[in-house]
Amino acid sequence: MKALRFERNVPRFAAATVAGRLAAGAGAKVGPLRLRSIDPPELPGPGWVEVLPRLSGICGSDLSTIDGHSSRYFEPIVSFPFVPGHEVVADLPVAAGDVPAGRIVVEPVLGCATRGIDPVCAACGRGDLGNCELIAFGRIEPGLQSGFCCDTGGGWSTRMVAHTSQLHPVPADWTDEAAVMVEPTACAVHGALAADVQPGELVVVLGSGALGLLTIAALRRFGRDCTILAVAKHPHQRTLARQLGADTVVEPGEVARAVRRTTGSMALGDGDIVRLTGGADHVVDCVGSEASLAQSLAVVRPRGRITMVGMPGHVHVDLTGLWQREIALAGAYAYGTETLPNGDRRRTFDLAFELVAAADLGRLVSATYPLARYEDAIAHAAHAGARGAVRIAFDLRNEKERNRA
Repeated sequence: MKALRFERNVPRFAAATVAGRLAAGAGAKVGPLRLRSIDPPELPGPGWVEVLPRLSGICGSDLSTIDGHSSRYFEPIVSFPFVPGHEVVADLPVAAGDVPAGRIVVEPVLGCATRGIDPVCAACGRGDLGNCELIAFGRIEPGLQSGFCCDTGGGWSTRMVAHTSQLHPVPADWTDEAAVMVEPTACAVHGALAADVQPGELVVVLGSGALGLLTIAALRRFGRDCTILAVAKHPHQRTLARQLGADTVVEPGEVARAVRRTTGSMALGDGDIVRLTGGADHVVDCVGSEASLAQSLAVVRPRGRITMVGMPGHVHVDLTGLWQREIALAGAYAYGTETLPNGDRRRTFDLAFELVAAADLGRLVSATYPLARYEDAIAHAAHAGARGAVRIAFDLRNEKERNRA
């Protein structure tokens, strides 16, 4: 089968010099990622099936892995060589359990059920799959998700394997583009609900790439009534942020002024050291960079909260304000089961399917590429905002080898 394989197997994901190659744009080499003809992954055990990817998205965590920015924290919970791709809509050739043959979305977190572990850990027992305590154990190699595990394969290929517990049927009237947005939407839904925004609060959403836009939509549909101030760098992002539910949209350089104006706060200091007397009740950081965390700390009020939905890495940030203003900083990773404001408990993926349909999120897929053009695809995804795009995906539907499967 054809696959893009991440081949590096020494204890570091990628050389830092790859970051510069990404910045060079289309045609750049992308470190240890190579297009290969490899054997399909074997079924790890009962309940596992082969699926044939149709579309697979390229997300920020994929780019961080490729360009060497991801943290070494992940090394014990991935296994090499792996095929990336965890945002996947695929064909299920044969019915598997209660899931009929046809198109499915893969829920990629590899919890206890996929690993054949019984009894399951406490987190999986609660339905919090993203917090599984045993992601390096069981009948498959370590891997926090499909796409980061050598035994499962990933969506950047013509074939991969998945456990029946990971399969979600796609409605017949949906496009593949809508279906491939379900997984990133689930991440955004989890982040929006984990923030636990209270009625009437001012929420700043930092970053209006795919994750930020999806978080805005999730806050508006599933969260409590609040005021959303979105921060967007590019014109198309500002338009989409308003369409998806932001009350106010500003450019990055305007956020402190907008928060000050909205909250009636005063600014103290000048030059590089400016802080507000008050601030936003909540900041949802959908970037995860050193700059975005510093900006979050600068605009949140005393005893406010910052929820990091974007994947961070190594950052160097002055945390004095967090200490002096008693700010709460929390992360929001993956998904499982959510508690809605009315107290109902629902699976994150069920909420994500609902949101994708309600907000027509398939329109956020801006371009697709065949595997053979992976260098162009990665470059496009790395510069999506500047190029007027949101989500870039690999298109496996016309791969010759897949069609012979």
